Amino acid sequence: MNSTDGLPPKAPASEVPDPAQMTTRSHARDADASRPHTELKRGLTARHIRFMALGSAIGTGLFMGSAGAIQTAGPSVLLAYIIGGAAVFMVMRALGELAVRNPVSGSFSAYASRYIGPFAGFLVGWTYTFEMFVVALADVTAFGIYMGFWFPDVDRWIWVLAAVFFIAALNLISVKAFGELEFWFSLIKISAIVLMIAGGIAVIVFGFGNQSEGAAGLANLFSHGGFMPNGLWGFLASFTIVMFAFGGIEIIGITAGEAQDPGRVIPKAINSVPVRILLFYVLTLGVIMMLQPWTAIDGSSSPFVSVFDSIGIPAAAHVLNFVIITAALSAINADIFGAGRMLHGLALKGQAPKAFTRTSRGGVPYMPVVAMVGALLVGVVINALFPDQVFFLIAALATFATVLVWLVILIAHVRMKREVAREGLTPSTFPVPLWPAASYVTITFVIAVLALIAIVPDTRPAIYVGAGWVLLLSGWYWFFLRGRRAAPIAP
Repeated sequence: MNSTDGLPPKAPASEVPDPAQMTTRSHARDADASRPHTELKRGLTARHIRFMALGSAIGTGLFMGSAGAIQTAGPSVLLAYIIGGAAVFMVMRALGELAVRNPVSGSFSAYASRYIGPFAGFLVGWTYTFEMFVVALADVTAFGIYMGFWFPDVDRWIWVLAAVFFIAALNLISVKAFGELEFWFSLIKISAIVLMIAGGIAVIVFGFGNQSEGAAGLANLFSHGGFMPNGLWGFLASFTIVMFAFGGIEIIGITAGEAQDPGRVIPKAINSVPVRILLFYVLTLGVIMMLQPWTAIDGSSSPFVSVFDSIGIPAAAHVLNFVIITAALSAINADIFGAGRMLHGLALKGQAPKAFTRTSRGGVPYMPVVAMVGALLVGVVINALFPDQVFFLIAALATFATVLVWLVILIAHVRMKREVAREGLTPSTFPVPLWPAASYVTITFVIAVLALIAIVPDTRPAIYVGAGWVLLLSGWYWFFLRGRRAAPIAP
């Protein structure tokens, strides 16, 4: 009998595993396992993105900031929201055309680098991060004010601290779970706004809870000094607050790097969200100012709560306060998401610390999230030291950062359109309407808002801080990053 009987046949020499190759593969697997994750995951659906944009833009600006806008312009603030909403729609269509063409991590920072220059991408990326930080700071400040409606004897900074840690936990889970939570957060406040509009109209028409004759109705928009009681200047000055209300909607562009089928999802989100936000703002504030004179809205609490309290429906005021608190948490959640993704994109280009490129196994850039949460703890200190003056200065700072980001988006879009025409490239599948006239009108409007921030005494400090911020970024770029080239994106 052959000595090999009963044993498995020998494998051909070519199939015999090479110990050296096995060792190499093992090391490669170990290296893959130990290599930091840097990629985002496409886990956001159209439903998530639409409600995330609503969550970011329908928050403090509507529920708290609207009081300042009403005090400044009176009922004519409704016209300011219509004009501002039209400008925002053009900004979003410009960003949408850029994003559909190149759905990349870093969004408009990458587009600014590609079509304007590396410094423009660096400037807009860090300014957007600054914007999200300031807006989130305004949101946590407003959260403390809202909680004061129920707990007036508790220091505001305690609520701010609790909100920061709660949102930190939400932002460190997977992007799909984050999208689901943001969807439900936003759904609560949107449903409440719709019910409030319906309820307010019912009060106006049928007089529920309103015993004083003529106290509610369309006449309130014209009876207390007229539709424009503070004149043209009051109307123009209101834009410094109105535009803050729309800040954060550009998060739609940020989501392009994590969207499923961005070429289909992004256009749908952009076409639907700005119009819905405009309707929510105009309808809601119109109902509020018809329910009570605009002069009665003093800013000490949310106009939503005060209006129902004043007409004798305290239970509704408590329900609305709960909804407003949910809205604030939703907006903070979306703000930290946007800032974290932008920092991740900047880090991939070498324009932020390399540690910000790392993501968890769930695709979450955890280091930028941790950094944003740490920065928000500054809000705890500010609210402890300056509880009465902090909100509207923060709103002005956010407006400056917001319109600067929008201006760079518009300029990048114009340069992209010129390049496409000059080089005969494939036309965009999602072009802006009324090109080029509408784009240049929007650029002029955005520059005018920046000028108003500098002219209006109450918001002028925001220009000083904003100019200092731009100078700081310029110095940082000049001494540490100049000459560093990021990977180009497709034309």
